[in-house]
Amino acid sequence: MAQVRDYGKLAKDIKDVIGEENIISAAHCATRLRLVLKQSPSAEVTAQITKMPAVIQVVEKGGQYQIVIGTHAKDVYEELTRIMQLDTSQVVEQKGSILNRVIAAMSAVFAPFVYVLAGAGLLQGCLIIINLFAPQFSQTGTYSVLSFMSWTPFTFLPVLIAVTASKHFRCNTFIALWCCLALVNPDWGSIAGRIAEGESIKFLFFNMAQTTYTSSVLPPLFLVLVLSYLERFVNKYIPDVIKALVTPLICTVIMVPATILIIGPLSDMLASAIATGYNFLYTNVPALAAIIIGGFWQVAVIFGVHWGVTPMILANFANNGCDSFQAVQTCAVVAQAAACFGVFLKTRNKEMKNVSLSAGLTGIFGITEPAIYGVTLRLKKPFIAGCIAGALGGLATTFFHSMYYVYAGLPGLLTIVNAISPENTMSFPGILVGCSVTIVAAILLVQIIGCDEAVTEEGDTASIEEQKTTVSISEVTIYSPLNGEVKELKKVNDPTFAGGMLGQGIAIIPSEGKLYAPFDGKVNLVFDTKHAIGLENEAGAEMLIHIGLETVNLNGKHFTPKVKAGNTVKKGDLLVEFDLDEIKKEYEIVTPVLITNADSFSTIEPLKTTGVVKVGEEILKAK
Repeated sequence: MAQVRDYGKLAKDIKDVIGEENIISAAHCATRLRLVLKQSPSAEVTAQITKMPAVIQVVEKGGQYQIVIGTHAKDVYEELTRIMQLDTSQVVEQKGSILNRVIAAMSAVFAPFVYVLAGAGLLQGCLIIINLFAPQFSQTGTYSVLSFMSWTPFTFLPVLIAVTASKHFRCNTFIALWCCLALVNPDWGSIAGRIAEGESIKFLFFNMAQTTYTSSVLPPLFLVLVLSYLERFVNKYIPDVIKALVTPLICTVIMVPATILIIGPLSDMLASAIATGYNFLYTNVPALAAIIIGGFWQVAVIFGVHWGVTPMILANFANNGCDSFQAVQTCAVVAQAAACFGVFLKTRNKEMKNVSLSAGLTGIFGITEPAIYGVTLRLKKPFIAGCIAGALGGLATTFFHSMYYVYAGLPGLLTIVNAISPENTMSFPGILVGCSVTIVAAILLVQIIGCDEAVTEEGDTASIEEQKTTVSISEVTIYSPLNGEVKELKKVNDPTFAGGMLGQGIAIIPSEGKLYAPFDGKVNLVFDTKHAIGLENEAGAEMLIHIGLETVNLNGKHFTPKVKAGNTVKKGDLLVEFDLDEIKKEYEIVTPVLITNADSFSTIEPLKTTGVVKVGEEILKAK
């Protein structure tokens, strides 16, 4: 993955290709720029973004258009919000299934401060190591200061959640902070302690539960969710002159007792029930649990649903002081990094060697998106090898009853010290064995099953992209694939086409619903939505013909392809029939005819820019 230095340019390019008017809101996590869009971009737009420097992959999931960038995602996000003047304090509510909305909420809430938790976890790990070699260190003031520093983000986790959740659920951040600060107030801890000892304490006429909220996840999350509705309701009826004063008072007076009496105990029970269910599976069938987590965790990462387990993991730490999930999860993470090193050893392609080494090193730190999207999933077989290796390594940890005793925001090789515990002396050796099995298995499997030959074995002298762009193509003539009226490309009502982002050429407004081959060559691609076709002539010129604008939204309706990918065609062969009249009722029918590998030519000259054109007439000449 190339290093991004000009974040502003990348952000601007993303904005221009997607269309500023199409971007509703933006957010980010550790490695992804997450956009909420009015309309899903076309396949061509997605392809254009994927080819941008430092963009690893594009994923549409959970109502979000996720652009995987790597560790520079935050920088690109900041530049995008600056140039678009987005209101980062407000996030538009997403539509979609309940599951998608839950996953999106978890991502929006936890992703912004995951590095803080990861840093605190590493500090705790360092203290563990120091105490192993110098037990007397734990008696010093230095240790005491560093220790309470490391626990602070976890102790006040509801406060961190208040900030991010208030932005996601669109409510006043400071009211949310007031409510969540009240939950971690030492005075409430004292009251909860008295209740735990058997004292009956009431709020009005209702008995209060002994639930405490330091390090809790779901109670503050549900508090802020309910607060977002309450605040909007209150604001509807409070006069503007006193709203700023009265709304915080009413909301807090209602929400804090409601959380203590109802929301807190119920959500705490929910988190504990989920954690108990997983713990039951791990306790009774540890092999099955480990194989599922180790083998399929990275699949969850691909679809962006991995944040959904965070409350369960944190509940385990809060209730039990340890967690087996992260111990096995570490093997799944290490597996993809190791698979990258396997590709590094296997491939003969210099570019892939560089990419795989870089992605593997990043994976050591617990960030696997570059490894997945840049190497293993791209090559397919190494991803499978990594999943198998993760399952084997996770299985190995179960023989030692390995646990994590400190939360790891980004599990990886650097966090294995979190498994050290005086009460479970085999925990840390188990993690070492599990990671060792994972690394060896992943590297060996990649050597055995190999990589995608098309990507990894093109030679050592140049990358595929370099080979494509340095090919010298002789003069090429393109003939009209349509009957209709010629229009200059720059006048097309679509900035992606008009700006030449997808290639150079002209546009034609068809007068009949038939598309013909513009030269002798082959069909490279027929889009699943049937509205566009990719071609290549015998000399190597590559073309894209896109029937209408935004017609991807028709999902193939009104289009009848007569060829498929791989077919050889002659100039004038019928490629696609389409219902011109029906398409015109919903979308512009203007059809860009583009040479997509324009870099292979010094000039691309339109032979006609206006007037009527017939099938078979010369329209473009490339030299």
